[in-house]
Amino acid sequence: MQKTDNFYQKRRFIIKLGKALHKLGSTAYRLEDNLLSIAKFLELRASFIITPTALTFILSDDEDDQQYNHLVRVSPGDIDLGSLARIDELVDELIDGQRTLEEAIERLAEVKNKPAPYGTLLSFLAFGASSGAFAMLMHTSWHDVFWSTILGWVTFAFVLWSERSRRMSDLLEPMAALMASLLASAISMFDPSINIPMVILSSIIVFIPGLSLTVGLSELAARHLMSGTARIMDSIMVLFKLYFGAVLGMALGSLMWGTAIFLPPETMPVWTSWLAVTTLSASLVILFKVRLKDAPWGMIAGYIAFGVSIWATEYLGVALGAFVGAFALGLYSNLFSRVMNLPSSIVRLLGLVVLVPGSKVYIGLNSAVSGQNMLNVPDLGSQTFLIFMSLVAGIIFSNAVLPHGKNL
Repeated sequence: MQKTDNFYQKRRFIIKLGKALHKLGSTAYRLEDNLLSIAKFLELRASFIITPTALTFILSDDEDDQQYNHLVRVSPGDIDLGSLARIDELVDELIDGQRTLEEAIERLAEVKNKPAPYGTLLSFLAFGASSGAFAMLMHTSWHDVFWSTILGWVTFAFVLWSERSRRMSDLLEPMAALMASLLASAISMFDPSINIPMVILSSIIVFIPGLSLTVGLSELAARHLMSGTARIMDSIMVLFKLYFGAVLGMALGSLMWGTAIFLPPETMPVWTSWLAVTTLSASLVILFKVRLKDAPWGMIAGYIAFGVSIWATEYLGVALGAFVGAFALGLYSNLFSRVMNLPSSIVRLLGLVVLVPGSKVYIGLNSAVSGQNMLNVPDLGSQTFLIFMSLVAGIIFSNAVLPHGKNL
């Protein structure tokens, strides 16, 4: 950092950095810690309040005794792990003296305007693959996997539509669930062996807010009460919109096509779980925009999270199995952070998606409203709550045993 850098340049960089990291889906407590460390390096006194929908910056310069307050209304961010890695490298270059503040601000703009790394076609394939992989992970049937993949592509069409239409953006989740339900009901008339509720859930799995609920709980555990509460309530509302769209679609489908008699198919073999994890992890690399050089490490995180949790479940039960899986995932991601000098979240989020029970929240909501069980899981509600708590505890314990190398 050059001595000529003034208060205006410093605060401009801090504010642009905070907005950029928030847009990439950073958690409140990690984002605040990161900004505080950068402010300390820039010799600024700083205080930040981060929530999913608002950013507050309070910055002051010791030398000139200037103070600057900046409040801005923002939208909740989307996960972009590739841009997160690039920004982290940019900050390291600034700290090491390889860039000036002006150069760093210009680089931030370049990262912000960088086009999506994988393009529309790969994103289209990833949507379908993630839906099919989830159905496979639930050990339903090959029929469900096939139709879930097809309907996952239909869901992606609505995502593209929402990017071009503000009206569709507001209606994205319920409309996608409604269309998936209508089509699943129609498909059951000539393929009665599909599990309609499970196919619907699989086709909209990218919208199920399991990861957001886990992040919200972790923010509450870190005593970031406003951010955690806001994130959890937003997740619950997304879940309600999805479920309403699915119920309305099934009701309309029953009126339009009638109701088919379900013919139970053969269930899938156990080995397909690993194929599902592989497919899901590869899809998440595209959906989360992970850089190609970081992708293998992210896929390994999925294997570690799933494999360790399955192994531990045999001895400790489902909830504590999730704790051990999250603990192993946390150790691996923090080790990755230290060795590769990158944020641990680049690989941790990919593994966490495999563990989060977001689908069970949807299934529990369906059981509470309709009285029908999509899966034969006893005590689903309490089990889901315990899994969420176990995931948060596993990450906290892993950070205590092996602290991460970066704040993000």
